[in-house]
Amino acid sequence: MAKTYTTAQGDMWDSIAYKALGSVNYTDKLMMANRRYLHLYTFPAGVVLDVPEVKAESVADGLPPWKQGGGQP
Repeated sequence: MAKTYTTAQGDMWDSIAYKALGSVNYTDKLMMANRRYLHLYTFPAGVVLDVPEVKAESVADGLPPWKQGGGQP
């Protein structure tokens, strides 16, 4: 069953990504899954958005390459 999120008045893309997916880092994935609403910045209440599946994010994923570890010996 596909996961959805129903907006509350004033919701924004990043806050929805945080509430529905656990991180604002998934905002782009949320937006691409709901392209028909890209014209909205602030949502009215009652818009049903599709919530995409995302893989678990490790701490290193948010770091620049030189800080991710696994560097050169």
